This record gives sequence, structure tokens and C-alpha cells, in this order.
Amino acid sequence: MSGYPVRIAVVGVGNVGGRHARELLLGKVQGATLAAVCDTSSEARAGFASVPGFSSQGALLAAGVADAVLIATPHYDHTPLAIEALAAGLHVMVEKPLAVHKADALQMLAAYERRPKQSQLFAEMLVLRTDPRFVRLRALIQGGELGVLRRIHWVITDCLRTDAYYRSSGWRATWRGEGGGVLLNQCPHTLDLWQWLFGMPTSVHAFCGFGRMHPIAVEDQVTAYLEYEGGTNGVFVASTGEAPGSNYLEVVGDWGKVVVEPKGLRIARNQHSTLELLRTGPARVSVASAPTEDIPLAHGPSPLTEMIQNFVNAILKGEALVAPAREGLASVELANAMIYSGITRQTVVLPLDPALYAAELAGLIQREGP
Repeated sequence: MSGYPVRIAVVGVGNVGGRHARELLLGKVQGATLAAVCDTSSEARAGFASVPGFSSQGALLAAGVADAVLIATPHYDHTPLAIEALAAGLHVMVEKPLAVHKADALQMLAAYERRPKQSQLFAEMLVLRTDPRFVRLRALIQGGELGVLRRIHWVITDCLRTDAYYRSSGWRATWRGEGGGVLLNQCPHTLDLWQWLFGMPTSVHAFCGFGRMHPIAVEDQVTAYLEYEGGTNGVFVASTGEAPGSNYLEVVGDWGKVVVEPKGLRIARNQHSTLELLRTGPARVSVASAPTEDIPLAHGPSPLTEMIQNFVNAILKGEALVAPAREGLASVELANAMIYSGITRQTVVLPLDPALYAAELAGLIQREGP
């Protein structure tokens, strides 16, 4: 049980971190207060002059003004900052992705296991886990209403980014600064949902376009095939270079099909199992159209605030975390496996060797230059 209110310091108050800090400052998270901000930019800190500002997390921790930190810095900084804050006894929430690569994520989780206080919590900001469409889809899958899953198809190409966007910050779209492209920046939430809904595949084979649509070194286009032990297969497509783009998820099981639409789910339910039809049906069969049900599902006003509220409730009331940090490892591994497969043009069998990928990434950084 933490003190009330929970004093949260936001580390990195640029674009997303600034939004988190403002939500806390405006009192939109019950039971929490913005205790401080931390950023290397004095201009960014000046936007929150009503609370203490620090240029380093070390100075913030030494001041003892916070019970928890919310880390919203560039990707590579997530690992050392989370480890430092956990060692200092604070609760930690990290923006997506948990880390750039699996080896770093494992270091963070090991640091959590060594935490000085067993009451400390470690969470990730995975906002789509609160989206009612995906919550309902997960319940349908886990409740067996779709039967055995046969095929998953997710196209997420509605994340167009211009060359000006990539030029806006020196760390963007570089191996040294971001550790990847569309998979590490635009798709962590989607990759997390993939494993949260369907579990981890046994192998991945991906085709990546490295700088195919933009003058960048990292991937801006991906088509991946994912295979599961039970025979389920999936296709994942992502791009920052399509207009108009799409965001379309179709899940097919023996007992029906679900399409995730912008404002809900469309469910087609079979009268009989597809497998039963295949095994016992006549030589020529006319398949009747399955009854279709539209389920409207609307998200709340701010999923970002909802995630911080869950973090605070977990600290104060013991509420279960929506996204424990240990579960963020899976989406990092999927992104790494897709990139590695795209580079080597080979199928990657999971689990991915973290040292192997870390070495590959180090080589990419070295070839990229300063």
C-alpha cells in the first residue's frame, strides 16, 4: 500500500510524455499527482514550471519526491532508466516498446526480480489492451466460441509517416536511435495484442522493406507469416508508406469469423464446425451463409489516462495490472524476430536467441555510422 496520493514523476516530457504529465497535472488520474518532471531539455521542463524539474533521473531519485516514475523517453533509454528506478525502490511504468531488443528487456525484468521492495510494480503502457473490441475478442477466443483458430490476418497500414516526420528528430528511424522502424515505433501495441490474443507462434518468416518508401535505414514495410504449433497460421502486414491505409483484423476459427471494425466487431457464426463439414460433408456442398452479428463497442475518452489509472489503482488498491512489464517481452521478441528474418531472409524459430539479435543490431548500428 503506497501513500495517498501516489506521487508520479514523468521522465521524458516531449510529445507523449508531455501528454501524460498534463493529465496528471490536471487531476485526471484519481489518487495520483504530478510530483516532478525530468527531461534533458530545459524548454520541455519549463512547460511544467509548477512542479520540480530535473535534468537527470539520478537527480530526481536523489530528491526523493516521487513514489513512481512514468518513463516516456526514446526507446534505448527505457532500459537503463527503468533499472535505475527499480533499484531505487520506485514503481515503474514504461511507454511502449518495453525495450528495443529482447536482451535489454530481459535485463529489465531481471532488475525487477531484484527489486528492494516486493510491493513495487512494473508496468508497460499498452493502451489497446483496454480497447473494448479487443477485450471482447479475447473473451470470444478464450471462451471457445470460435473453436480452434485457423487463420489470422492483420493489416495495419493506416500509420502513414512522411519524410518530414522522420527528419523531425535525429533519433527517429535509425538503428542507433530507435532500433527499428514501423515495428518498433508504430506497431508495439499491435504486436502486443497479437500475442495477447493468439499467443506466441513457433516460427516467423518476414519480408521487410528497409527504406523502401522513405530515405531511412530501418524497416518501413513488413509482411510476415507466423506459424503455430497447432496449425494456425497468421499474416501480419504493416507499412508507414501507404495512403489510404487500412487497419483490418480478421480471425477465422472452426465455428466462425470475427472482423474487428473501427467501432466494434462483426461476428459470423457457423451452424456447424468447419472441421465437421470437411470430414462428413458430401462431395459437393453449398455452404449456407453464416448469421452475422454486429456488436458496437466504443472506447472511453482517454485510454492513456485509463492505463495510468490502472497503474495507480494497482499501487493503492491491489488492482491487477492490465499490462505487467513481463508481458511486454513478447511483442519485443516478435518485432526482433521479424526484423532478423527480414535481414537474413530466413525463417526464425522462436524463442529468439537474444544474444544473436543483439549482435546483429550492434552490427547494423556500426554500419550506420554516427
